[in-house]
Amino acid sequence: MLVDPVHGTQRPAFDKGRLDAALSAASGEKYDSRRLPFATFEFSSDALWISFDLGSTRWSCDTRVYRCAPIAKLDSDGAPSPDKKRIAFIRDYNLWVRDLVSGEEFQLTTDGVKDFGYATDNPGFHHSNHALLAWSPDSRKLATFQADERGVGEMYLVRAKQGHPELEAWKYPVAGDRVITTIQRVIVDVDHRRVIRLQTPPDPYRSSSGVDLDSAANELADVQWAPDGSHLAFVSTSRDHKLAQFRIADASTGAVRNIFEERVSTFFVLNIGLAAYVAPLGVTWRYLPASNELIWYSARDNWEHLYLYDLTTGKLKRQITSGDWNVTDLVRVDETKRTVYFMAVGRESGRHPYFLHFYKTGLDGGDTTLLTPENATHDISLAPSGESFVDSYSTPDMPSTAVLRDMNGKLIRVLERSDISKLKAAGWKPPIPITVKARDGVTDLYGLMFKPTNFDEGRKYPIINWIYPGPSIGSVHDWRFAATRGNAQCLAELGFVVVAINGMGTPFRSRQFQGAYYGNMGDNTLPDQVAAMTELARRYSWIDLNRAGIYGHSGGGYAAADAMFRYPDFFKVGISTSGNHDQGSFTDQWGEAFQGLLERKPDGSSTYDNQANPAIAKNLKGHLMLMHGMLDDDVTPYLTLLVVDALIKANKDFDLVMLPYDRHLYSVGTSAYVARRSWDYFVRYLLGAEPPHEYQFHIPKDVSITGYDLL
Repeated sequence: MLVDPVHGTQRPAFDKGRLDAALSAASGEKYDSRRLPFATFEFSSDALWISFDLGSTRWSCDTRVYRCAPIAKLDSDGAPSPDKKRIAFIRDYNLWVRDLVSGEEFQLTTDGVKDFGYATDNPGFHHSNHALLAWSPDSRKLATFQADERGVGEMYLVRAKQGHPELEAWKYPVAGDRVITTIQRVIVDVDHRRVIRLQTPPDPYRSSSGVDLDSAANELADVQWAPDGSHLAFVSTSRDHKLAQFRIADASTGAVRNIFEERVSTFFVLNIGLAAYVAPLGVTWRYLPASNELIWYSARDNWEHLYLYDLTTGKLKRQITSGDWNVTDLVRVDETKRTVYFMAVGRESGRHPYFLHFYKTGLDGGDTTLLTPENATHDISLAPSGESFVDSYSTPDMPSTAVLRDMNGKLIRVLERSDISKLKAAGWKPPIPITVKARDGVTDLYGLMFKPTNFDEGRKYPIINWIYPGPSIGSVHDWRFAATRGNAQCLAELGFVVVAINGMGTPFRSRQFQGAYYGNMGDNTLPDQVAAMTELARRYSWIDLNRAGIYGHSGGGYAAADAMFRYPDFFKVGISTSGNHDQGSFTDQWGEAFQGLLERKPDGSSTYDNQANPAIAKNLKGHLMLMHGMLDDDVTPYLTLLVVDALIKANKDFDLVMLPYDRHLYSVGTSAYVARRSWDYFVRYLLGAEPPHEYQFHIPKDVSITGYDLL
């Protein structure tokens, strides 16, 4: 829809049927107007043309006569310039640029070699050919790095095939390695093909916005350009994530000025949760060269807030936001009006502490204004002019409504209301929000409960915990409306009560809450899960606590197996998929951030012993099924095999499913198989019934799902 916020009018952005026909005719492919092949597009300045990316081609369509034509070839691994005229990419470990109009290519760097290449996207737990960099606003320079992987340990995977298998090898530092990947920061003057090395020591391959150098915007994280491209601001993060140093580089000379640093006792993360779920920009600090200031993000008072710094002195000018609540994303800064717009949670009393709201406040003081009044979680999309925004709000049990507001929060018009009448007619029911006490009996925890749609209070239902333990996200990482949430409601329909609870050690609460098990990742929020499930069983007579199960994927898989080993008399059945069962064999970026640096003691023990599942696998009493993709280059399959070895040595019965061709995110076909095996396992061992033999999933062809939709 195309909305005029000044006149309050609304009309379709284009005729989908005619656009489908025009694009099909121009491309030779058949497209369905009900499901156009692009998710985002851009208007021309006069709103008469739209442009979008389709595969490796950028297209433009005239919406007056509905004529479409390809305008540029793209490189999915390349980084396009802001003016869309160039794209930077990696070739033979060096940076190149292609002119998107003429197709001309030219080389920017010449000294890149294997294990010491430019713009390398390889934190270990994923690796690609994507060029990791940040263009200057004028498209004349780019900021990147030369990644030094020399001497870094390698990881290996083997792809099964008829005849000789294929070996995949890449650099993958793990916690405790003597040598890890470091980066030497550079600025490249594209027009003059000149490389300027920043005059600062190499940084660990780290960022303050998470555990990777790739931001949510798919570009180099923790760097920001001055509007004129004269200077580059960046943050250097220490290997243990406890020190962040803010610096500014002269883009013409490479001279670097240290402005200030912040050190913490646990982990310093400039993003309260994973960028994909919270911060569209991936960073929550803002470089303001026009006023010689910096907006910084810190939890120094136990809550995530914004602070204003003077860039000349490096001294704090004032705290911009304060209180027992968290800023989650710095959305916009109006430097002329000295106003900052941000997302936050937990500020409004009497509301759900995980619901996101949009606010504004002054850089120089003044009241903080709530711009999204509804008691719901809000998604914000700003107009390019900065004069209005689209607000889409919902709750887990209330479908979304999209409205248009001005920058004071005043409602301009309602845009759309989701219609779930067909869902309800089919018998669908929403999950039930729950509040329980944590392990301390004082702290409130929040979650969702899923019950069968044919629920009978006179029955006793086994209870299954769907877990993700943090520290980056919780079991419920998204509080928006969703018709389905993974496998939870499916399991409920089989005769279970399923719960997902955000325990202590997960984000969006105080920093003390999120850091509850720092240095002891084997905690996995399990004391909270047990306390919460016990409380629910006391509250609801229809919950049978003697039949408790647990499942999870990735960190949740780690926690699910951990639960079976640490609480073997409580959890009777567990399913662990692709778990990172020992941080000492997982990426250095994860364990060293949340468990701390690995220290080996004279007696042979280490500071990582308290979190390793293989060390406690001997405690297993119930039924445990382990699954893992053999081509998982994130959480490698060896982490599950270490648990398997420990279980064999302890003479324990267990079930193992290895998926030959799947990575960390399973294919849809494999996920359907994993879901079916999971249903069978819980039905057989927790419900005490025999499931149908080799039940076959039938997914309609016009339904678009991913592997995670079935986990």
